[in-house]
Amino acid sequence: MRAILFDLDGTLLDTAEDIRASLNETLAAFGYPPVSGEQTRAYVGNGARRLLERALPAGADTDAALDDFRVRYASSAHLFTRPYEGVEQTLLRLKEKYRLAVVTNKPQEAADSVVAKFFPGVFDYVGGDGAFPCKPDPSHARYAALVLRAAPADCLFVGDGETDAVTAKRAGMRFAGALWGYRSRETLAAAGATVFCERFSDLEKICENS
Repeated sequence: MRAILFDLDGTLLDTAEDIRASLNETLAAFGYPPVSGEQTRAYVGNGARRLLERALPAGADTDAALDDFRVRYASSAHLFTRPYEGVEQTLLRLKEKYRLAVVTNKPQEAADSVVAKFFPGVFDYVGGDGAFPCKPDPSHARYAALVLRAAPADCLFVGDGETDAVTAKRAGMRFAGALWGYRSRETLAAAGATVFCERFSDLEKICENS
């Protein structure tokens, strides 16, 4: 194995509370009720547009709300966002052996912002929503592999959602399901996952055995 691709929200970082704060500011600006933390975690995973579609009532102007949310979240100080336990130390050890990338459905400007804040200099490629269709379309994952100079079969995709599991399969990559994130083991298994991580540090052993 030559490279590891990571989802971001729910895999590397717990971002739900900052996403909820910006989302609720947008909803309030348009006169709609707020969403809970549980709802936010359920809505995350398919990109900002899908997040807004899930949070808005039927008939709402999704485009206008999406533009508002993108501005609010991109300028967020990410006060509540935190790396999951063991992420920072494990990433530094993995970086000694493998090329590392982030492939997320988060807007590019927001992805760049949080990665620069929490993982400066760690990743060889950070890709968000914009140039490629959102996951589970595999084109962005395949492009990341190209940037990392690794064949898809030599890549491990790590994510907490069913979207990530399907992306990995379509891209011809191996997949490891992160059980500390926003989806359950059952949800990941139903999407085809067979390898799971209880802790982020489990990735080292999974990589060694791949």
